[in-house]
Amino acid sequence: AAFWNPAGLASLDTSEIAIHRANTFVSDNTVLAGYLASRNLGTVGVAAYLVDYGSQEDVPGGGRAPAGSVSPRNIELLASYATDLFGGLAVGLNYKLIQFRQDCSGDCTPFRTVVGTTHGIDLGVQYGFGETEALTIGAALLHAGFKLQVQNRGQADPLPTRVQVGAVYRVRLPTSGDAGAPLDARLLVDIQERWGATNDPDARVGLELAYGQLIRIRSGYAFLRAESAGPSLGLGLRFGHLALDFARVFFEQSSLENPVYLTVRAIL
Repeated sequence: AAFWNPAGLASLDTSEIAIHRANTFVSDNTVLAGYLASRNLGTVGVAAYLVDYGSQEDVPGGGRAPAGSVSPRNIELLASYATDLFGGLAVGLNYKLIQFRQDCSGDCTPFRTVVGTTHGIDLGVQYGFGETEALTIGAALLHAGFKLQVQNRGQADPLPTRVQVGAVYRVRLPTSGDAGAPLDARLLVDIQERWGATNDPDARVGLELAYGQLIRIRSGYAFLRAESAGPSLGLGLRFGHLALDFARVFFEQSSLENPVYLTVRAIL
């Protein structure tokens, strides 16, 4: 929720800490996050996000041994707050400290250590309809902020600001009278577009089947105008105060390595 629509953090009824790990074709991503949920004050939390692109060795001419290595990384620190206002309306806000850095070790003659830092925000809103809030709609403004400057102002890059809207519909499935836990299904739809653009939206749909809090089976499909379009599968398990979530994306028409996602959450 913190990275997709921060208003979703308002739905947390317990505090938690979590470790998220994603291995993609371009980077290894790690998130350490913690959130405190209060019925009266809302949800507050922080997250540290590392995107590691690996290291590249600097090998001088003549086939000699590597003289040094360059390690580019993105680092993001988030501070989040979300709360329910009234009548099913929830709002959420992220403040983000964003840094790109390229560190060099060894002989850095052809390279140099560079650091660029900027600031951004995410703003989200969600509204649930009816007493059970079976239908929830949401909207979010993501990655809005100042340009990222590494060398000079003319070279500064704008943040990838996005606008997205989405909805989720929950259905309680019929069960026999002696069923140990309720069965329910959720249908999710989301559309995302670059800020200021109207002709190239990305769309995603998903389906989740849940047996109480014990197990959740997930599937989805990303309709993207990119090689990363395609289906995905996921599984969530919860044992007491420990929750595990696993997902994998299967690119439909691409030679890129399929990403794998893993989350471990401790419910406090």
